[in-house]
Amino acid sequence: MAKESMKARQAKRERLVAKYAAKRAALKKAGDYEALQALPLNASPVRLHNRCKLSGRPKGYMRQFGISRIDFRELASAGLIPGVRKASW
Repeated sequence: MAKESMKARQAKRERLVAKYAAKRAALKKAGDYEALQALPLNASPVRLHNRCKLSGRPKGYMRQFGISRIDFRELASAGLIPGVRKASW
């Protein structure tokens, strides 16, 4: 389980990226790189990191489901993810 402060920091970055997205696009199109550098660092989408929606775990993230591999395995074993079942052959 990730610390609450890490989850809050990530949420803050997501809000900043959304807030400055249009402004960043306009500055990039205009080629005004000095103004781009004046924007907050956390407004850059590169600084975002995928995190599990349930536990906040930053590693082992499965993009298709939006959760970590550990949570995925628990939910899949319990039959809580539609269309996913354990392989057997």
